[in-house]
Amino acid sequence: MKEFQTDEIRNIAFLGHAGTGKTTIVEAILHYTGATSKMGKIDEGNTKSDYTDIEKEKKHSLNSTVLVAEHKKYKINIFDTPGYLDFVNDSKSITRVADMGMIIVHAEHGCEVGTDLVYKFVEEDNLPLGFIVNHIDRDKSDFDKVVEELQETYGNGAVPFVIPVTQHASFSKVADVITQKIYTFSLDGKGTMDSEELTGDIKDKVESIREKLMESVAESDEALLEKFFEEGSLSDEELMTGINKAIATRQLFPIFPLSATTNVGTGTFLEAATSYFPAPDQRGAIMGLKGGEKVEMKISDNDKLSLFVFKTNAESHAGELSIFKVMTGKLLPGVDLNNQNSGKSEKISQIFIPNGKEKFEVAHLHAGDIGTVAKLKSTRTNDTLTEKGFDIKYPAIQYPLPVIREAVLPKSRADEDKLKEGLQTLMDIDPTFSYEIDPELKQTVISGQGTLHLQVMLEKLKARFNVEVNLIQPKVGFRETITKPGEGKYRHKKQSGGAGQFAEVWMRVRPGEPGSGVVFRDTLVGQNVDRVFVPSVEKGVKQICEEGIVAGYKVTDIEVDFYDGKMHPVDSKDIAFQIAGRGALKECFAVAKPVLLEPIYNLEVTIPEEYMGDVMGDISTRRGKVSGMDSSGKYQIIKAQVPLSELYHYGTTLRSMTQGKGLFAQKFSHYDRVPGDVQEKIVAESQKEKEE
Repeated sequence: MKEFQTDEIRNIAFLGHAGTGKTTIVEAILHYTGATSKMGKIDEGNTKSDYTDIEKEKKHSLNSTVLVAEHKKYKINIFDTPGYLDFVNDSKSITRVADMGMIIVHAEHGCEVGTDLVYKFVEEDNLPLGFIVNHIDRDKSDFDKVVEELQETYGNGAVPFVIPVTQHASFSKVADVITQKIYTFSLDGKGTMDSEELTGDIKDKVESIREKLMESVAESDEALLEKFFEEGSLSDEELMTGINKAIATRQLFPIFPLSATTNVGTGTFLEAATSYFPAPDQRGAIMGLKGGEKVEMKISDNDKLSLFVFKTNAESHAGELSIFKVMTGKLLPGVDLNNQNSGKSEKISQIFIPNGKEKFEVAHLHAGDIGTVAKLKSTRTNDTLTEKGFDIKYPAIQYPLPVIREAVLPKSRADEDKLKEGLQTLMDIDPTFSYEIDPELKQTVISGQGTLHLQVMLEKLKARFNVEVNLIQPKVGFRETITKPGEGKYRHKKQSGGAGQFAEVWMRVRPGEPGSGVVFRDTLVGQNVDRVFVPSVEKGVKQICEEGIVAGYKVTDIEVDFYDGKMHPVDSKDIAFQIAGRGALKECFAVAKPVLLEPIYNLEVTIPEEYMGDVMGDISTRRGKVSGMDSSGKYQIIKAQVPLSELYHYGTTLRSMTQGKGLFAQKFSHYDRVPGDVQEKIVAESQKEKEE
């Protein structure tokens, strides 16, 4: 592949809800540009981006994929992202490094829950944005209706650059608002097109849209606005320059009609993409961290070299690949780079460009381009690599919080070490997946974005590490506390020949502030207890607070006062006062009305309005409390607080209730008291476990 300068590169991400046709659009672009000789089909399992066995089986994109096409003098790095809700968060990696986001919207269904989700990702990364309305050839497609919905939802900056002349099965003609021509496409899938002049009603419609487009462009630049007011129009050159700037600054969201399956509209989209979409160096300043302080950088060859690793790919035949964007400088092979995160050095022997499951070796990459390198020793997703002496680090991508948790047990005890290694590797590869070994609950817990996400990760665990696991419901980290002050005394006395053990501890407890944990102090006076034993009592108190008193859960939010006691000149020792401290706290708890606390999570559910009743009713059955409601376009957002113990497999239930159209996020809020009847069950279950 020839050398591409920064201004000849376009990094375009295709985003959106599942089923809108992102992968097929990518296939259409690859075929139109000659990158493939034939369009692949999802049903046939031969697309360039969905190349893994599990993607072919599920017929869904489960990973974001980088592919490459050339159009005229431009290189287009194409990012095909998953739309299935369990995997859509992989798009968060892509919106960080793309320079243009194209949200795909279904011409029949309009905006869907996944549309809003990826729009938020685009907003968070300040990514220039456009829309493709796909499936214009469908029977119930309505381009004008979808455009109206986009403008109502995302503002009047959403403007058609191209409109369909025909729709439904006869969709083969479009009118370009900027060139003011009609383009007729062949229906043989090659996407070839012929042009003709505008006439009749379509000409009037195009001129009306063009006038609005010109106004939008003028409003994005003071000099253009002044000329527009004075002369009533802009020259073609001013319009094109203004469009480029307005898109780059997110004041203009171009809209394109398309039928990916017939490759109609691909050509006009690519002409606009290469003419008006921003090159990497047109995005303005990028943010870096130098010595912990924020600094503004520019994507340019004329700076020292820095790379940002936004994805790790273990699906390639070449082994583990680190996929990066060249943020500054020019990358050549044979360079030693410093990992700003690990502090270790990495040797870049060969440079490749990623292209689906393939990779091609190149001699250099300019700033703004996408590349990959194999088998780096100490580099993971979110790491920054720089040339020696260049102290810059790029902020880590912030991924959405997990929505599902499962405890895992290896089917074979011999696999325990391999399980830990495998889960750590999977987490390095996919940052939306995580695991933790909970020492309190004595469980290994994995977390992810949905049931299918965890299923896929465990299939990878089996295939790569030959480890199989059983899934069980994770325990909930309840807490124990008290509701009123209490006092207790405990004497520990042991005599069995020789040196004995003796200690007596007098103790008071009272409720502490929420979040204060266990506060221990002593108010001893006189000589009844030597102060050398105070740490022993404290140690005993802390031990039993870790183990739990009522039901085996950590004690929190209490203040403990060791105020008196007794000792023996010979038999008193450290272990005796530890035991007495434990016993005294138990006695105090018995009279201080102990209760269990449970973790409460903030729950935010996004659903179509017709499912409001069912979803709110379900939240109520989970002991949840609705705290507010909001709307986003045609979707309703329910905000509630729900106990974590009631959220197990909530995503599965929500999708069932909403026919797959519901989306939710959860985040820890606080601890609250467990209702009496629920507490009785938890205590009984704990007692049963101890007996067993």
